[in-house]
Amino acid sequence: MFEFESSNRREFLHRSASLAAAGGMFGIAGGSLAAEPAKKKAAVRGRAEHCILIWLAGGACHVDTWDPKRKSTGRKDPGSYYESIPTAITGAKVCKHLSRTAPLLDRGVLIRSLHHDVVDEHAAATNRLHTGRPTSGTIVYPSIGSIVSHEKGPGGEGVPRYVVMGYPNASRGPGFLGARQSYIYLTETAAGPTGLRRPADISAARQARREKLLARVREQYVKRSRGDARVEAYAAIEEEALRLTGPKFMNTFELAREPAALREKYGSEFGQRLLLARRLVQSGVRFIEVTSNLNFKNGTGWDTHNQGQLKQHELIDELDRGLSSLLLDLEKQKLLDRVLVVVATEFGRPPEFDGGGGRGHQSAAFSVALFGGGLKTGQVIGQTNELGKKIVDRPVGVPDLHATIHATLGIDPAKELYDGDRPVPITDGGKAMGELFG
Repeated sequence: MFEFESSNRREFLHRSASLAAAGGMFGIAGGSLAAEPAKKKAAVRGRAEHCILIWLAGGACHVDTWDPKRKSTGRKDPGSYYESIPTAITGAKVCKHLSRTAPLLDRGVLIRSLHHDVVDEHAAATNRLHTGRPTSGTIVYPSIGSIVSHEKGPGGEGVPRYVVMGYPNASRGPGFLGARQSYIYLTETAAGPTGLRRPADISAARQARREKLLARVREQYVKRSRGDARVEAYAAIEEEALRLTGPKFMNTFELAREPAALREKYGSEFGQRLLLARRLVQSGVRFIEVTSNLNFKNGTGWDTHNQGQLKQHELIDELDRGLSSLLLDLEKQKLLDRVLVVVATEFGRPPEFDGGGGRGHQSAAFSVALFGGGLKTGQVIGQTNELGKKIVDRPVGVPDLHATIHATLGIDPAKELYDGDRPVPITDGGKAMGELFG
């Protein structure tokens, strides 16, 4: 459900606009600018039109998922917690609980050498993956979702550009791009966006009169506040919120329109979010983030310290079921080449176990998976050592990951945006991974 589901419609529109405007002012600050913009712009080769980011909040363990090592024999023996299985990529194995996705890896790319320098701060690491930069006190950087929203524009009439299915925070925000590039968010698919629905006791004619009056008031206020970017952003997002009440966007949430067998394949609430993500793509939404395990199914989520390790397989299985269903569904709908699916997390976890039998944090080497998007798939990029603690081949920095995602979507990673008069490159010197583009 939307956070605002208990509010009346007018309050919802007011608060959603305020939230979006605040996101433009108070997002987590990003890092420094690249030293010098490249003289020659990077080639933009991608043809994807949409991105679905599956976010494994808490720090998913790479050696227990995408980069398995030898199986541990006990708490004092570092290694993977589960046995591994072969995949559609020759020589590449994954955790046995990814058995549905393993045969589909020819549609994907495993990047096993992602790294950054944030270890113990979940919020800072989450911000790093979402903005592609370290934090700084001089500028508020936009999230990758907001940049895609800004660069790709609306993909349809009466639909948002950017949707987050999960709890909102500043790392997902628009930064200096302003409120129009913020997101709407949903935390439960079954309830749908009730805050956008016209109350039953308000007729269509009465609602039209209200909106006409509101438009006049808004126009007069903007005129009186000419030049105030915050007021202009508020007015713009309010108008956009009203357009979202139309039938095209609202019908997207009617999952009952999908065949029961398909809904069953997707599985749990997380799977239903992924099914909804496919419908949002079809409606024209450019960037959708879907958070895995909002309610800590295993007690700790992907942050598997201590006892969280014991039921980590439940999360992996849920991911496997939903992800494999999404990939096959997109393929059936002939959308997989047009949609980039990214499975990411803030950092990985070491092969050693802590005193409670779980794992700590590790950012020096971890994994992310990309699927579809018209990429040259069926590849493994990068390699870690025998226990997954160090990168031994093809390091990939977070700016490079961002550059690759942008390039896949036809966005030039070297393009400069502007925070006022200050030029800001879209990525922090990132280079798209050329081996992923045919």
